Amino acid sequence: MSNDVLPDGATAQVADAAGTRIHYVEAGDGPLVLLVHGFPESWYSWRHQLPALAAAGYRAVAIDVRGYGRSAAPLAVEDYRMVRHVADNVGLVAALGTETATIVGHDWGAPIAWTSALLRPDVFTAVAGLSVPYSPPSAIRPLAAMRAMAGDEEFYIEYFQEPGRAEAEIEADVRGWLSGFMYTASGDAPPPDPAAGTVATIPHGARMKDRFHQPDPLPSWLTEHDLDVYTSEFEHTGFRGPLNRYRNVDRDWEDLAAFRGKAIDVPALFIGGDRDGPTIWGGPAIAAFGSTLPKLHRSLILEGCGHWTQQERPDEVNAALIDFLGAVR
Repeated sequence: MSNDVLPDGATAQVADAAGTRIHYVEAGDGPLVLLVHGFPESWYSWRHQLPALAAAGYRAVAIDVRGYGRSAAPLAVEDYRMVRHVADNVGLVAALGTETATIVGHDWGAPIAWTSALLRPDVFTAVAGLSVPYSPPSAIRPLAAMRAMAGDEEFYIEYFQEPGRAEAEIEADVRGWLSGFMYTASGDAPPPDPAAGTVATIPHGARMKDRFHQPDPLPSWLTEHDLDVYTSEFEHTGFRGPLNRYRNVDRDWEDLAAFRGKAIDVPALFIGGDRDGPTIWGGPAIAAFGSTLPKLHRSLILEGCGHWTQQERPDEVNAALIDFLGAVR
């Protein structure tokens, strides 16, 4: 990994997380803060948080989730079920020589973080989720609910279910797909046109990228260098591992049956953007935080922000995280 990718003072390392190779980038000393990215991202999504948290007196560790970057990428779809991700996080905390951590997740990293705190509150003693609010495991099978919600089209998670289908679309032009996807889901993109449909659903037989907007120029928070970093990672690894996370939503529902309706009983923080689909769809989940997150420190909705909260609004996210970490330290 070239030094121009790493934030100042950060180092890249690999750990054996209870049998799984996890690559991570680390900065600072102090209480451990584990940063978990989403799709289609990497540890690099936390490039603005690593130095800020280190300067505030924390040991910030941003991982490549299994299937991404330089972390292990098992072949079997079921190896990307949620409980495997939780086990990776637990194993990494131990490998880093400590017993507890605050866990912070964005996009798919948010459900991974929420579930880590749900299943192992003894290890993850505080949790923050960005973009995807906590919703306890429910009685409704996820794919069935998505099919009902999408109507005559396919919800994007349904579109990702068939191995090889989305991979073929994305890997034909990794850079173009990433730039379109990230821009379209950002607060800088034009507002969705209901008549034209949204990126969250795909007409049968169409491609997801047919509903993308391409930035011209790139927004300030996503530079050509940033896009180079993401493109290089995915041109090397492909997208099978990242997409396999989506292919486990029903399996997760079965695995977590004993936790249906259960609250997370550790201090919590939520940060979302008011132009982000999951924040908008997650309105009922956010409204239920009084019962589902009884130790909620704050729920912060950033005006004009889209899905990539910690990249679009790094200063505001850093301030909120440092305030939260100070309260639970």
